[in-house]
Amino acid sequence: MKIVPLNANVVIKRISADETIAGGIVLPDAAREKPRQGRVLSVGDGRRLPDGARAEPQVSEGDRVLFGTYAGTEVTVGDEELLIMSEDEILAVIP
Repeated sequence: MKIVPLNANVVIKRISADETIAGGIVLPDAAREKPRQGRVLSVGDGRRLPDGARAEPQVSEGDRVLFGTYAGTEVTVGDEELLIMSEDEILAVIP
């Protein structure tokens, strides 16, 4: 099943977090922070401009992005946990 975002929304899959910290201690799932980086899976058509045209999205499928801790809405599709968020919630594209 594929999710197609509307307007200026994007679908992102989080990049998995490290299981160990610098000292070699393995962290349990409950103590681990959710990663704030992800890979863009799908991009909407873009924001509608006042003249009726659509603005070109600034990110594209496959981009690695950085976003805020509480950005987006978490959804589960099949076995995958995904985020749907506005393009405005993306802070940066990581080359």
